[in-house]
This record gives sequence, C-alpha cells and structure tokens, in this order.
Amino acid sequence: MNSLSLLLWIIGAILVQLAVFLGYRFWQHWLEYLALRRSARARSIPVNARPSSDEAEVMALAWQGLRSFQVVQKQLEDAGQSICSFYLAPQDGLPLAPFQAGQFLTFQMELPVPGGATAAIVRCYSLSDAPDPGHYRISVKRVFAPAGSQFATGRSSNFFHDHVEVGSVLKLRAPSGHFYVDRSDAPVVLIGGGIGITPMMSMLNACLRERPEREIWLFYGVRNSREVAWKSQLETLAANHPNFHLQLCWSNPLPADVSGRDFHQRGHIDLELLRRLLPLKPYHFYICGPTPMLQGLVPALEEWGVPDQRIHFEAFGPASVQRKSAAPDPAGAPDETAALVVTFSRSGKQLPWQSSSGTLLEFAEAQGIQVDSGCRAGGCGTCQTTILAGEVAYRQTPDFDPEPGTCLMCVCTPKTNVSLEL
Repeated sequence: MNSLSLLLWIIGAILVQLAVFLGYRFWQHWLEYLALRRSARARSIPVNARPSSDEAEVMALAWQGLRSFQVVQKQLEDAGQSICSFYLAPQDGLPLAPFQAGQFLTFQMELPVPGGATAAIVRCYSLSDAPDPGHYRISVKRVFAPAGSQFATGRSSNFFHDHVEVGSVLKLRAPSGHFYVDRSDAPVVLIGGGIGITPMMSMLNACLRERPEREIWLFYGVRNSREVAWKSQLETLAANHPNFHLQLCWSNPLPADVSGRDFHQRGHIDLELLRRLLPLKPYHFYICGPTPMLQGLVPALEEWGVPDQRIHFEAFGPASVQRKSAAPDPAGAPDETAALVVTFSRSGKQLPWQSSSGTLLEFAEAQGIQVDSGCRAGGCGTCQTTILAGEVAYRQTPDFDPEPGTCLMCVCTPKTNVSLEL
C-alpha cells in the first residue's frame, strides 16, 4: 500500500466516523423533538407547521398597537340610511396587512361627553369587503334605543354616522378574528341576519374573486326593503355568477314589497327553509346575526346531521350557543354546585360567585369594580386581566388571544377559586 492509498483510507475512516456521529446526533434531536411534540399535544398546545406564504405576508405586514387611518370615502348602503360604509386608508402610506374574509377591525376612539371632555371607547367592526391593497371597508349600522327604553343609544354607531366624515382620522388595530371563510372549493352557505351581512359580504366577494366556480348560497334576513343593504349589488352578482344563489328573506315586508320581485322568502331563516332549498351536499355553514338566530340555527343544523366542524358562527356582542354535538367537558367547565370565591386583589374584595353571576366582567361590575371593557364579546382584548391564582373557563373560544396568565373577563367564568389583579 503506497502513501496515497493510506492517506485515502485515513480520510475515508474519518468521514465515516463523522457521518456516524452526525447521524447519531440527528437521531437524538429527532427523539427529543418527538417527545416535545407528544408533550405539546398532551397539554393541548397547538403544534404549528411552517407558516404558508399568505400567513407569512400577514405576519410581516400586521402592526402592533394602534395605527392611524384616514376616512377616504363614506357611503350609505340602505334605503333607511341606517347602514353606512367607511373606507379607510393608512395615514402613513405603508402597505396594508391582508386579512381573512370575515375578520374584524378594533377601533379606539375618543367620544365627546357632557362638559366638553372625552371618553375612550373600544369597538370592533367586521370588514365588509374582500381584501383590497388600497383600503379597508367597514359598514356600521346606526343603533337607536328601543321606544320607552332606559338604555342609551349606540354611542359608537351614532358617533360614526354623525361625526366621522371624509378626512377624519381613526386609530385601529390590525385585522384579527377566528371567524373567516376557508379558501377551498367546498360548497358554502352564508347566512346573515341584519347587520350580520357585513362579514358575509366580505366572504362572498372574496370567494367570487378567488374561486368564481365555487358554489355559494347567501341567505340574507331583514324585516323589509328599508333595511336591506347592497341589494342591487347582490342581485348583479347573482345574475353574473351562476354558482351564486341569493335568497333575500324578509320577516315583515312593507305593503309595497312584492314577493318574487323585491324578496324571495317571507319569514325568518330557519332549518325548514334550508332543507327545502339546499341540495344534499357537504356544505360549510357560516352564520352571523343576533343571538336568537344563532340559538335556533346552530343546534338545528347539528340535529340535521351537519358535522360540528362545518358550522361556523359569530354573534353581535355576547352570545352563548349550546353546541349539542359537543360532549360536556367536565375539565373545562366550572362546577356550578361548588362555592367558588373570586378575589379582586387590588380592590381588596373577596366574594362568592355563582353560575347566575354571569361572566367575571358582569360580576365585577355588579360589585362596583371598574373594569375597562370594549366589545364585551372576546374580540378586542380591552378587559384582559392578570390571573394571580386559580383558573377560568371560556364558554367558547374568544377571537382575541389573551396573553399567558391573563383572561378576557367579558367571556369567561371562574373554573376554580380565582384571584384577579383588580
């Protein structure tokens, strides 16, 4: 064996040893990774894959905190002039963060109060159009107090209608929310009651733009022709897209409203109507509207046999919808027979909580404890509060993701004795 052959043998042996060492180290790391993955699943911690290009773009362009936007267009959308759209462009001229059709924006505003002062208020409004690189659009319905009611009118909605004009500057957070349409080609049923049409318009326009071949049904429920928004636009879309089926459902038509000309169905949207009109297909259902609509439709769809994972919904404000298909979770629900105690550390109060006490936010307010709050539906994060001890339970997943060690008081109740930093 000459010197060159010996050198090659030595180099080969070194490379083999290096390969064995690296393979062993990789195998060790792989076992550690599998152990961590199993541990995460056991603790119900989501294990996320590498973000998609769309998700990466959202994360790159989303901003933290508040950003100033200018109103570039204001437009009434209904005959009764109660729904007004506001087009918002970033004041800094930087790119917009894209969003998923159905998500919302969170606004922080300073509203005038008697005496010349202002008061901060936080509200969430659904985006009402498909993503556009130049602007966002929200559509706000003016809310009046019912006749003879002791409650004040909608502070935020009336402020938007009466004081927000083209050129006004508003501060808002990046789009968020877990209620949005999937981007597959699966057939979809959109159901909007009243101003619940706003996220449906976003979903509809996005679906027609991205997948015009997708089968889409839209059931839109209002009382009559004075309340319907985007009627001509919806009818044009239905005429131009054979896969889009529009059903206008009016519960209390005006004398001049003609069935078949002005609307398609008389009455509320219910399961009987859906069963009569929809072919038997694996639809995904997206529902947004007042609580009574959700409380009627969601359990009815489950009884009809629609799988739980194909029923998606969002309510106006706080809403509790009992999912019949979901088995009770003893580990996630408070024991209503137990005497739970809530401690408000800063206020020095220690009080018994019962199931009739409502959410922790309602309970705190009933005890005279001031809590900053906004949407009262788990969307804006204003009532996020640190948990010093104990655990809480959520009746349904909030749209705002609270930080570890905190809770959203507007949508949770105590699961055990709990101490809050208030």
